[in-house]
Amino acid sequence: MEIRTTPLTMIQPGQKAEGQAKPVEDQDSGFGHLLKKAIEEVNALQQQSSEMKTKLVTGETEDIHQVMIAAAKADLAFQLTVQIRNKVIEAYQEIMRMQV
Repeated sequence: MEIRTTPLTMIQPGQKAEGQAKPVEDQDSGFGHLLKKAIEEVNALQQQSSEMKTKLVTGETEDIHQVMIAAAKADLAFQLTVQIRNKVIEAYQEIMRMQV
């Protein structure tokens, strides 16, 4: 069995290696992007719920079940968002209280 090796090359500062991953700020999977996407989804659920309530009040739809389901989804998504925000703030405050 023959083992083949490839020579190691040094990468100079400022030089990009082949196959090197993109920086986090260029990727669409960064924490900020995920947070923004989640908040946009909650906003969309809130808007959908509002539109369905308006249609129910104006008589455009009579399916109260779908309106109630949409309202419950929007409420649950908002509550989850608030709880996540509270946990992040609590974690930040705990870090700030740490002694260095």
